[in-house]
Amino acid sequence: MLFPDHLCLLRGGGDLATGTALRLHRAGFPVVVCELEHPLTVRRTVAVSTALTDSSGVTTVEGMTARRVDRLEELATEAATGAVPVIICPDLPPPDVVPRSVVIDARLLKRNPDTSLDDAPLVVALGPGYSAGRDCHVVVETLRGPDLGRVILDGPAAADTGTPGEVSGRVAERVLRSPVDGKARWIRQIGDRVSTGELLGYVGSAPVLAALDGVVRGLVSEGTPLVANTKVGDIDPRCEVSVDRVSDKALAVGGGVLEAVLAWIDRST
Repeated sequence: MLFPDHLCLLRGGGDLATGTALRLHRAGFPVVVCELEHPLTVRRTVAVSTALTDSSGVTTVEGMTARRVDRLEELATEAATGAVPVIICPDLPPPDVVPRSVVIDARLLKRNPDTSLDDAPLVVALGPGYSAGRDCHVVVETLRGPDLGRVILDGPAAADTGTPGEVSGRVAERVLRSPVDGKARWIRQIGDRVSTGELLGYVGSAPVLAALDGVVRGLVSEGTPLVANTKVGDIDPRCEVSVDRVSDKALAVGGGVLEAVLAWIDRST
């Protein structure tokens, strides 16, 4: 581990957060992750948050092992072993309990409820809703396009478009949303090929149907309590798609975070 004294704390363990964790982990940083009790992660096969929902308490993403821990005091010790510890902790833990060099807000909330410049020596936020210099030290662009992964040192990322990225000419129909409040229950799995109109499962007693032909790339964990219109799944219209590899977008965003962290260390030495 090249940077054992620079613990990086990620708030959120979804697919973009996991791309960030992977980049930092491979570069030699200890990484810890704080998540919700019921993560809303869709692409669970490439997300460290799955360590909280899998009965084993462990998940592996491209060779990086994430492991559930239950006490804040265990985080730094576990991270020093080379694993990525994941804990249920909706709020930022006190710095005297979890000392860290970097805090990365990877919750993708598109607004800033509580992130502050005082959270760590370096505070990075992903995507819209944050402004570098006011809410954090650095914002990393998450909008697909020429600026994806760009490090922003002053001002905000691009505004939220409210529209998913286009894949093979398909946009909004790729995203599955909860039709009602309730808990998810699936009859199809991530990686399955499905057809338009096919029943994928239920939220409460309301059916969730595929709106196009493709591969199920993501579904929230069964039993997750949901409110209506929450994103619960993702269908990819491409015939050949991997559900076990971190996406190009997640790697690009993670690369931006790694650049920001390394540049900060360089300025600090």
